[in-house]
Amino acid sequence: MFPPIHQLTFLANQALLLVALPAQEKLARWSHSRFYDVQAHRGGRGNTVENTLPSFAWGLIDGSTTLELDNGITKDGVVVVWHDENIVPEKCIDTVPAFPDDPDFPYVGKFIANLTFEQLRTLDCGSKRQDNYPMQLTYPGTKISTMQEVFDFASCADPDHQILWNIESKINPAQPNQTLGVQDFVQRQSEVFSRNPYHSSITYQSFDWRTLVVMKKTNPDMIVSALIDDETATVADNTTTPWLAGLRLDAFPGPSFSEQVAQAANHIGADILSPAAVHSAGSVDPAFLNFVPFTTKEMVDEAHRLGLQVNRMNIVEQLLHWHVDGIITDYPNNVRRLVKHFNLPVAPKYPKQRVLSCLDAHLAKQQEESS
Repeated sequence: MFPPIHQLTFLANQALLLVALPAQEKLARWSHSRFYDVQAHRGGRGNTVENTLPSFAWGLIDGSTTLELDNGITKDGVVVVWHDENIVPEKCIDTVPAFPDDPDFPYVGKFIANLTFEQLRTLDCGSKRQDNYPMQLTYPGTKISTMQEVFDFASCADPDHQILWNIESKINPAQPNQTLGVQDFVQRQSEVFSRNPYHSSITYQSFDWRTLVVMKKTNPDMIVSALIDDETATVADNTTTPWLAGLRLDAFPGPSFSEQVAQAANHIGADILSPAAVHSAGSVDPAFLNFVPFTTKEMVDEAHRLGLQVNRMNIVEQLLHWHVDGIITDYPNNVRRLVKHFNLPVAPKYPKQRVLSCLDAHLAKQQEESS
């Protein structure tokens, strides 16, 4: 008989996330624990330009239980909400330099860690629709937000503070010069988290397990989620992968690779295991040939045995049949519909008029402060 299952989360279309909470009392702090956890990946990037205030607004309107997002740290130590380590031309457009004759201009192509927040704020990151997401809503002129601004917008749209959060530190141990370090990420994020009413509703996740270890030491009550995929799990030439805080998966008893992944996450004190759904070389759908899953039922079962939570419609259906506790998806509206089809309880949608009114007010404030 397995211990109580707390949460399993799957990242639809991109990666499967298994979520694990070792203590039932932790789950009790989550106001939405009675609802199936539909998480809006980057706010729901299939529907709206990602990791922006508009994406989080539509994530709420679409009935997401949790908003999933990413954090970077600027050169001057500001915690911003953005996925990529650098500013890619597919997502952002340069406008004007932050000050006359700025030698860093143009900013597109540069790393966030090498730009100040003032420089970052000049970018238009809402005008470009991504080729892989042809149904995205665009919001021309949209700025990269600070984590604090996202919390402020959420408090307007969600005055009872019911939203749950899944926040990833975007740090790259394989390329240490491209981001700030572990201590910077944990310290800066902790400062922002601790002064907000959402502090107890945050899950902290990372592929770089060093940040999870340090966050647990800094904030023992913080729920942490261990992300892993085939790239970050790979050990080359009998060396330890830099992503897993010095651990080697083959040092765990297994007996299978899938079970070793769950055991390693448990070893660092992770509350949640978040593995990719498929290997990068395989197809993306279990109905296709050459489908090679990264997450297996063995992994789900072992995560459950250890007290961990475990989280394309064919993949989603497969995971729902395996009783994962949540799904992180680019399309929260579609996954929410499928979850309802499985007769699972879903969180209520947020009032569209109120959410969009808060969005307009906060976008206008950003534009005013940046002008």
